[in-house]
Amino acid sequence: MTGKKHSKPTDVQLEWLRRGLSQPGGKLPLFDGNGKQISEKTVRSCIEHGWAAPWFDNPVKPDWLICKLTDEGRRIASTAAGK
Repeated sequence: MTGKKHSKPTDVQLEWLRRGLSQPGGKLPLFDGNGKQISEKTVRSCIEHGWAAPWFDNPVKPDWLICKLTDEGRRIASTAAGK
């Protein structure tokens, strides 16, 4: 386990995680509210922290990393959403 697992998400990470709260299965979006693709750095960092997990491979766009919230990601996003 890395020390990263206990750090707090950045505003960008938190915004992305919160968007999964209202989606079936906690699916996290590929694009932000303006249609811009979510940064791979954001996605991979959230995976490393244990807040998101790869969900399935997209056969049409194999380079897209489709993720869902983990239990810890849901807790972080829910707690922060209540502030």
